[in-house]
Amino acid sequence: MKKLSSLEIRKLWLEFWEEKGHLIIPSASLIPHDDPTLLWINAGIAPLKKYFDGRETPKRNRLANVQKSIRTNDIENVGVTARHHTFFEMLGNFSIGDYFRKEALTWAYEILFSEKWFALDKKNIYFSYYPEDLETKKMWMKLGVEEERLIPLEGNFWEIGDGPCGPCTEIFYDRGLKYDPENIGLRLIIDDLDNDRYVEIWNIVFSQFNAESGKKREEYKELPSKNIDTGMGFERIVSILQETDTNFETDLFMPIIKDIEKLSGVKYDGQMAFKVIADHVRSVTFAISDGANVSNEGRGYVLRRLIRRAVRYGKKLGLNKPFLASLVDRVVSIMQEPYPNLVKAKELVKVVVNNEEEKFLKTLDKGEKKLLDYMEQAKGKVITGEIAFLLYDTFGFPIELTLEVGKEHGFEVDLKSFEVELEKQRKRARASRDEDESMISQNEDMLKFKEESIFTGYSELKRVSKVIAIFKDGTSFKEANGEVLLVFDQTPFYGLKGGQVGDQGKVVFQDNEYKVKDTILLPNGQHASLVDFGGEYIKVADKVILQVDKALRFNTAKNHSATHLLNYALKQVLGSHVHQQGSSVSSTSLRFDFNNFSLPTDEELLKVEAIVNKMIDLGHHVETKDMALDKAKTLGVEAMFSDKYEDVVRVVTIGDSKELCGGTHVSNAKEIGKFVILSCETKGSGIYRIEATTDTNIKDKLLESADNILIEISNLKQKAEELVKSAKEEKLDIVYKAPQDVKYLESYKYLLDLRELSTKYQVLVKDIDKEYQKQYRESKQISPTLFKDKVEVINGVKVVIDKLEDVDSEVLKDLVDNLSDNLQLEIVLLANVSSGKIVYVSKNKNKKVKAGDLVKMAAVYHHHYHQ
Repeated sequence: MKKLSSLEIRKLWLEFWEEKGHLIIPSASLIPHDDPTLLWINAGIAPLKKYFDGRETPKRNRLANVQKSIRTNDIENVGVTARHHTFFEMLGNFSIGDYFRKEALTWAYEILFSEKWFALDKKNIYFSYYPEDLETKKMWMKLGVEEERLIPLEGNFWEIGDGPCGPCTEIFYDRGLKYDPENIGLRLIIDDLDNDRYVEIWNIVFSQFNAESGKKREEYKELPSKNIDTGMGFERIVSILQETDTNFETDLFMPIIKDIEKLSGVKYDGQMAFKVIADHVRSVTFAISDGANVSNEGRGYVLRRLIRRAVRYGKKLGLNKPFLASLVDRVVSIMQEPYPNLVKAKELVKVVVNNEEEKFLKTLDKGEKKLLDYMEQAKGKVITGEIAFLLYDTFGFPIELTLEVGKEHGFEVDLKSFEVELEKQRKRARASRDEDESMISQNEDMLKFKEESIFTGYSELKRVSKVIAIFKDGTSFKEANGEVLLVFDQTPFYGLKGGQVGDQGKVVFQDNEYKVKDTILLPNGQHASLVDFGGEYIKVADKVILQVDKALRFNTAKNHSATHLLNYALKQVLGSHVHQQGSSVSSTSLRFDFNNFSLPTDEELLKVEAIVNKMIDLGHHVETKDMALDKAKTLGVEAMFSDKYEDVVRVVTIGDSKELCGGTHVSNAKEIGKFVILSCETKGSGIYRIEATTDTNIKDKLLESADNILIEISNLKQKAEELVKSAKEEKLDIVYKAPQDVKYLESYKYLLDLRELSTKYQVLVKDIDKEYQKQYRESKQISPTLFKDKVEVINGVKVVIDKLEDVDSEVLKDLVDNLSDNLQLEIVLLANVSSGKIVYVSKNKNKKVKAGDLVKMAAVYHHHYHQ
């Protein structure tokens, strides 16, 4: 057996298969392309599925590669076993309808045992096969494998759902009795027992059948085009050829571990922490280099989890400061020859890793301390879901770390209740954000689709049309079911454009109605409608009846026309410098962004609202006219000229308002009914946003906007009533007059009036409370004449020093003032005993004595006197 470096092994593998007529293909990115079923590329076959299922034809039918992969389903085993990794490489050779069993096994035998290649000792190799696959057994024996080294296993059949499947043969390397102290032997393979003696290094799959649900395996039909799919674990074969105890002592990991030794000052002796850190920094370096980034979901969450797990294991080695980024250079130096893109990306990788590491370290200590404190005080051995979620939500402490720390101390985690808390958080997040569910992203199929689709929705809302294109999940189909985007030769459905939402409605197909959920614009301008056909198939050239939702379209048109009038009115009130900076128009409301020097005042907004309503009342006819863009510009039309416009544009005129617009509008301004501003706020950088609505939506929208103010007014009313009630109980006479309630008014003024009413109630509550306190003190007032007999003259100074019990603090202050004034006292010092505590209050007109000193002396006297 040769002792080879990892680079030499990689080179030998590729050279061997190139000699056998294989096209050497580069590793695909770890981030899957056009495969929503995968989070990461997790096997050599993953990026080649399109060839195996016939969707595409490769340049050559013989392929070979070294594919980088990530799997995190058994992350807890990393560092525990000799061979588990999150990032690993798969050596693969593939035949797409070319060679099959005979060649695959012959070449496998050659690369394993030939002195030119890996030169493994045949005495250390065992082969498994599917019991029904006697061809494979015979072929191995023909090549020279002894029968006692061939093990039939029922599990040797590769099958994942419907589609290509077939028997497989696995190659195991026997590392000897050193790794099997109980001398269990081949039963470790036969019973599939976890062990370090027999290491599976290669799996060869004979993809020859088509799996079908509901059929027995022996009923599967043979594929017309048989394939070979193989996968050899790179880290495993490197460990075998370098004769190391585990994969972590190979030249793929050991330089990283040596760096960790230097950073930590701890000598490596197989500790799990070294293995976890070395493994995870490889994963993170490759993932970020391929375009992944840290986040709270999907791939980003996996990265965050790997970084944080590595940081925690770093702390076990005494690494309490950011260190992980410093290992990136070592990963790159080991792997840069086969993956030169690592060199370009390494600085970015270090920044991302360091930022995440610093962020996590700030919360990790707090989180872990809280968890340890909890376990120390816990009565049982279960970490509740509430505590686990608190650590996750407040301290950024991953649930996986809670599980690990808990396990280390003999605790279990109530995952079920943790999931309940997590779902509550998700619901809160969904409720607090504005959902923006875009239908699709632009893609090649849509960009290529240039067939004309005529929009007829300016003049009609219903028509018979023909389907000219079908897109599902961004891909073009001739026939499809489920949720699809349909393009018609002619359509009344308006697609999202210029801030106006897409039309909804229905499609009638074969006497069945299907809801049009939305309509968008494709890259080349066609209006495409999103329809869910369920299990029903629709195909290109089918005839359908299209019907736009009339009420939604009309309400949207009202708001769109009102937006034009708002734009005009803002210029009249604020100045000609005002320009549209964005808008959104739906069937329920409108939003208009504009520039200005400051936030418009309430008076200005009322003027704007009045101008719009006046233009509505005047009943301006809404005119639309197509004209050359250059001509439209000379007319002074309002437009966002940063937008892309055709040579011929559509000009919409409503009175003195003229704008370029492709949207849908009312035919007369009177149809808008009424216009009401709901709010105006700053968006920053001199941009402001008005939200408004029209006609039948006004009452609901106004009351929705007024809701918080109405609640505040109600609470203030209640507080005022409670103060008056308390006053009566104290036999105080407080008279107040409540402000007059605001009458509902369909105007922005209604909201202003409510705010003014709220302010009046705030003042009223403050005044009532002030009067209450005044009368209360007066009712509890103590007459100064009661203290005439307690007046003393000390060194020529006239004073009163006395002790009282349970006197209100405000009353006490008044008493001190009254005593000083009415009895012409220079010094007053009163001690009030209440609930076992003494409070001293004084007033001093004598400049030679400080009142504060008197209080201090009295306190000291009291302390000594009572000891």
